[in-house]
Amino acid sequence: MGIALIVGGSILASCNRNPSYGRRTAAKPGKTSASTGASYSFKDADSTNFFVTKISDQKVGPRLRYIQGGRTVLGSQEEDIMAFRDNAERTVTVASFYMDETEVTNVDYKEFLFDMRKRVSTDSIMKLEPDENVWRGSLSYNDVYDNYYFRFPGFNFYPVVGVSWKQATAYSQWRTEVVSRLFMEKNKVDSTLSKTRLIERGVAIAEYRLPNEAEWEYAAKAMVGTQYRDENQENGRIYPWDGRGLRNPYTVRRKGSQGDFLANFKRGRGDYAGLSGGMANDGEILPTNVYDMPPNDFGLYHMAGNVNEWVYDVYRPMSYQDMDDLNPVRKDGYKDPEEDYMISFFDDNHRVYKGGSWRDMAYWLSPGTRRFMHQDSATNHIGFRCAMISVGAKGK
Repeated sequence: MGIALIVGGSILASCNRNPSYGRRTAAKPGKTSASTGASYSFKDADSTNFFVTKISDQKVGPRLRYIQGGRTVLGSQEEDIMAFRDNAERTVTVASFYMDETEVTNVDYKEFLFDMRKRVSTDSIMKLEPDENVWRGSLSYNDVYDNYYFRFPGFNFYPVVGVSWKQATAYSQWRTEVVSRLFMEKNKVDSTLSKTRLIERGVAIAEYRLPNEAEWEYAAKAMVGTQYRDENQENGRIYPWDGRGLRNPYTVRRKGSQGDFLANFKRGRGDYAGLSGGMANDGEILPTNVYDMPPNDFGLYHMAGNVNEWVYDVYRPMSYQDMDDLNPVRKDGYKDPEEDYMISFFDDNHRVYKGGSWRDMAYWLSPGTRRFMHQDSATNHIGFRCAMISVGAKGK
């Protein structure tokens, strides 16, 4: 027998007589509630009925690539020749997210400074400027890049360097604000709505941020390129491409010529680029254009070489055995406090950077390698790229 609910003298529904409402999605929520049968409102101004937002896809900013999450094996893929033993292999799952297809460029960062000059004091701007002195060396003639690498237009689409972890985080926050404002202006969204209301209506841009270490490593390996129609991963990767070498083994599958290097790195002692004349050159003696070299299977450029990249995580040598196996991250010294160390290298102000650079040997190109530096420090070989969470299932 059905159970009838009487409210205000009327029978709303009988539990065993409800029609089949079928599968619903964010893009197709239906016209009435599957729970009560009440009509939905799809106009924000209508306060008579419950308001439901129809949304087909998350709104994201430019240059972001969708990284479909999944199970993966993180950690060093070759012999730990540095004997750090700080990234042993383990299986984790990483949720889907978005990531910049390239490193943040000089022109990107100059736009950031241009906009911030309208808002903050000169002293504050000085704290955001990249440190151009990172090129100086007592026994080298790299000082010339002090004034040219960041300022000269010819380097506009080279990765910004000389930025600290804190500066990279400030850029990410600024980018969130600007992209959100431009999106609301373009789509005539009421800018007076609170952030909560914007999120509820599906028109809030998720925050740009530094990727965490697990996300970065997962995106760099791009094991999606080794998948077929089953769940086996029979071929591992020690670099962001197939094979155990650093040169392009293909004539058709990848852009460029067979035998070319697939990353911008230091090939040996004193050898930053090979011979002049295009003799299997690795692209550039210094950092190079962010679109040089072929992308990996997620469509991401320079996930090995060019410049190292800041990630969100605080560094600890034993993080791999402490962190969760779903979306692992180390936010602070939880379970591994800095007081446990005799030296101050491992306090909560030291952040991980990944990827290898133009001045690094091939060992550091493997996504599983990791190093750290104080979050206020800057060098001529560390840059960054931004990430963003994926909200809901893409395209559903």
